Amino acid sequence: MDIDAIQDALQFNFQDTDYIQKALTHSSAHHDSEGKDYERLEFLGDRIVNLIVADLLFHTFREEREGALAKRHTALIRTETLADMARELKLGEFVYLSDSERKAGGAENDNILADIMEAVTAAIYLDAGFEKAEDFFHRVLGDRLHSMAEPPRDPKTTLQEWSQAQNIGLPIYEVIGQDGPDHAPTFTIQVSLPGYEPQSASSTSKKRAEKDAAQKLLDSIL
Repeated sequence: MDIDAIQDALQFNFQDTDYIQKALTHSSAHHDSEGKDYERLEFLGDRIVNLIVADLLFHTFREEREGALAKRHTALIRTETLADMARELKLGEFVYLSDSERKAGGAENDNILADIMEAVTAAIYLDAGFEKAEDFFHRVLGDRLHSMAEPPRDPKTTLQEWSQAQNIGLPIYEVIGQDGPDHAPTFTIQVSLPGYEPQSASSTSKKRAEKDAAQKLLDSIL
């Protein structure tokens, strides 16, 4: 890995570069060596990102109630948002993948890029502390925080209300796949409605996967 180029892209210099090397190493690159990829860092980063975004929303939108804050939170931590942030940093160019995974498009895969974004945040946290990780995430988040004039609606709620209005029943969610180690599994959730092509999404969180799948189905219908 070109550590100098990575640090320039992140605008952050690591004291221990082992953190960022692990954060940018996909499991496909180390079949026989657990702990050398980003999965553990992604597990930690998911929690750190959730806290950073929750704290930011709590102090920014002081008059909003819990429900509105939760909708904003969901929009800012969804897979597509994190993947877009990773693309802005060009992390796909640095991620260490197996040849087969790269040929399959892994460097542009939303789920991989979102996981990397969380893993990199965790790497900065472990190297320099919460404040530095918070500063980094705030900077990359950019104007996304204020681009929503109103709290976005939860895609699962929107899909359910739409399907009921069309009298076609409720959306059906089911787990159609599970990969990864027991301590950090990745779930693939499929959502279906009568008369429409089912859509699926993957995440380390079942709730996130359901919401992402619901959003994909909404995008394909509306």
